[in-house]
Amino acid sequence: MSVILHVALDFTQLPDAGLDEFAMKIVTDLTGNPAFPAPPVALPALKALVTGFSTALANMAQGGPASTAAKNNARDALIAGLRQEAAYVQTNHGNDMATLLSSGFNAASTNRAQTPLDQPVISGITNGTSGQLLVTVGRDPNAACFEMRCAAIGAGGTPGPWQSGGLSTKSRNMPLNGLTPGTTYSIQVRAVGGSTGYSDWSDPVSHMSM
Repeated sequence: MSVILHVALDFTQLPDAGLDEFAMKIVTDLTGNPAFPAPPVALPALKALVTGFSTALANMAQGGPASTAAKNNARDALIAGLRQEAAYVQTNHGNDMATLLSSGFNAASTNRAQTPLDQPVISGITNGTSGQLLVTVGRDPNAACFEMRCAAIGAGGTPGPWQSGGLSTKSRNMPLNGLTPGTTYSIQVRAVGGSTGYSDWSDPVSHMSM
């Protein structure tokens, strides 16, 4: 019997900064996505919820009960919007993992005995096509998928800002695309799923894109 895929709702437990990042990714991944052309919360409205939460989060740094209450209200509104989008994705992903993940949402682990995710270890990086690296980590039965990120290493060996490298349901030869040939990148991977939502990022490993 085939496994029925479910959209994970673990984003509701993310810390504020993590929720902010996750929600912006949903806006990006749903924009122009042919599998999900009509989300119940229109993307401009969802982006407005993200902006409102980001602003409230920044204002809360100045302290005070009023700013904290405003942040909590903005968080609740954003989560409510994301829940609607998640329900829409659940109805329309066609039980296809790639389609589900293209929405930006994660798939719930099919392992009923969820445990905290181990920190992945990058066991290998090889060159694929031009501007592509293939990343391999150890398998984790509690992981629904793996998320990659990379940062170009500039003069003096200092990495630049992190860039999202996408998600993969496989742990071997995960493609990291859109890289600049001749540039060395610092690469990290984290597992998604389990009882904590995300693992810690792996230790960074550097490799040159060809």
